[in-house]
Amino acid sequence: MGTFQTIEEARQYFYDDRFARINGMVIDTIGETEATCSLVLNENHKNANGGVMGGAIFTLADFAFAVAANQIHRPTVSQTVTMNYLNRVHGQKLFAHAYCIKNGRRLTVLNVDVTDDTGRAVAQYTGTGCKC
Repeated sequence: MGTFQTIEEARQYFYDDRFARINGMVIDTIGETEATCSLVLNENHKNANGGVMGGAIFTLADFAFAVAANQIHRPTVSQTVTMNYLNRVHGQKLFAHAYCIKNGRRLTVLNVDVTDDTGRAVAQYTGTGCKC
């Protein structure tokens, strides 16, 4: 296994990630080189048009990236990220599944697939993490 021995250890480590925690993001699963986080949507996550704010989707993807990257190498911070928004959210819950596509000595590249609870692809995030 990676640097976290249990999901509880990962949750405790990220407890001080206040922005994600205050906005309702949770760690659901963690593997050796992957993690899944989720967010139950509410009125606070909506934009002026009534859709889910892009920043909420991005933060969930970034949080999943952080959990998976720090499972691989700790501490890791994001260096470069790209985000593609694919579809409008139709469900009431979002899931972000982060998985490693390159694990180097100092740099790690992960993809994060964001979907809603209807199975709709919402966004695709790719991030490069740098081991501090």
